[in-house]
Amino acid sequence: MESIIPDAVAQFQREKERDIRAMTADKNTTRIGRLFMDHVTDYKYGYYFTWMGRPIIQHPSDIVALQEVIMEVQPDLIIETGIAHGGSLILSASMLELLDIFAPNPDIRREVVGVDIEIRPHNRTAIEAHPMFRKITMFEGSSTAQDIAAKVYAVAERHNKILVLLDSCHTEEHVLNEMELYGSLVSKGSYLVAYDTLVEFEDKPHTDRPWGKGDNPYTAVQRFLAMHTEFEVDELIEQKYVVTSCPGGWLKRIQ
Repeated sequence: MESIIPDAVAQFQREKERDIRAMTADKNTTRIGRLFMDHVTDYKYGYYFTWMGRPIIQHPSDIVALQEVIMEVQPDLIIETGIAHGGSLILSASMLELLDIFAPNPDIRREVVGVDIEIRPHNRTAIEAHPMFRKITMFEGSSTAQDIAAKVYAVAERHNKILVLLDSCHTEEHVLNEMELYGSLVSKGSYLVAYDTLVEFEDKPHTDRPWGKGDNPYTAVQRFLAMHTEFEVDELIEQKYVVTSCPGGWLKRIQ
């Protein structure tokens, strides 16, 4: 019986990989996924969801993808730019809390650092009152300001496995500056995630925002990858989930 179970697990994995390849090869897959995203974006679909009681401005598929990434990497520090209502911080903190049970290590204190240019008082109050706040540190200021970066680096000095999530201002220059500032902190095998690369592929212009087609996280990623061969796009994540706000934005550090 003991030899049968591993074989069954391996068979399941092989079948899953086969089906993902077939789905990816079907040109309708990407087309339908993009049509869905174009449609629901008109209704602010990404604003509908919560994590442990706090609004989390992410698509459900990206939430599940991040969960898988965290379980794979098992980071002891997650750095996030962009806080808003705090749902993403709570998600990261709760995942690290689970890692404390799943992969306990008495020598490390897993924690989350969040940076935002403005933490609104009602959001700060709610985040600080949340049970997961015990794993969270927040810095208010621009994520690309040297004094803020210095504070983040000071926290990073006591950690080995670091994951970075970028979800603040989505202009190309800002995201590229964030990637240059925090990309070096990402540990080998971990990820640098640029959210909302989807902007490059949307049909409708972002007339109320300073970013849009040709000037967004996706274009920042292209420039970053041209200069940093230590990162590569993890295409399997996009292929598997189909619906993501981060096409081409899941960057894995490979060296």
